[in-house]
Amino acid sequence: MDKLFASADTALDGLLFDGMTIMSGGFGLVGNPENLIPALRASGVRDLTVISNNCGAEGFGLYQLLANGQIRKMISSYVGDNKLFEQLYLDGKLELELNPQGTLAERIRAGGAGIPAFYTATGVGTVVAEGKPVETFDGRDYVRESWLKADLAIVRAWKGDRAGNLVYRKTARNFNPPMATAGRVTVAEVEQLVEVGELDPDQIHTPGIYVDRLVVGAHYSRLIEKRTTRPREVT
Repeated sequence: MDKLFASADTALDGLLFDGMTIMSGGFGLVGNPENLIPALRASGVRDLTVISNNCGAEGFGLYQLLANGQIRKMISSYVGDNKLFEQLYLDGKLELELNPQGTLAERIRAGGAGIPAFYTATGVGTVVAEGKPVETFDGRDYVRESWLKADLAIVRAWKGDRAGNLVYRKTARNFNPPMATAGRVTVAEVEQLVEVGELDPDQIHTPGIYVDRLVVGAHYSRLIEKRTTRPREVT
């Protein structure tokens, strides 16, 4: 089956509705679906619950939806230096469900695997565990966490074929593979399109069975996070 669509707009056509839950791949500046996010912004869909490690950086990624007032709730593990994210939360204009990063990843993986709940020691005795069942196994307490699923998952891959088989590149792999399995519908954007049969089956990270629609990305910003240092004072 040829799953290729002509543009990000057409790939999202008929899938969006107000109040929906969307998973968006990426970690910091890496592996974000940079073409699908602007298409979401242009669609005007609102009241979104977005599941993503973070909510972009100033002017980049999911920040565009946040600044446009389209996101009602974030399920994340990292706020970072996103001052808008911070301010909207402190002002009570944005709901936030903060997760330990490994727990977030496992909740998404569980959603894709059909596992409704699991236990983890991470967060026991902290606000993370408030209101959640805690049980003891082998003398240690574990908190029960539930799966995460979405109406739509948007992911980005390095290479993909027309059948939707995907290969990610290095750290851009991050949250993209588990999210591709946890969406009721998954739309992937790829940097390079190849013909079916060109990808080594042993190198495919997301089999095409998980991908419903595919689009070739038109532009990528290639941003790089850099460490900022100050000259050491000599005394």
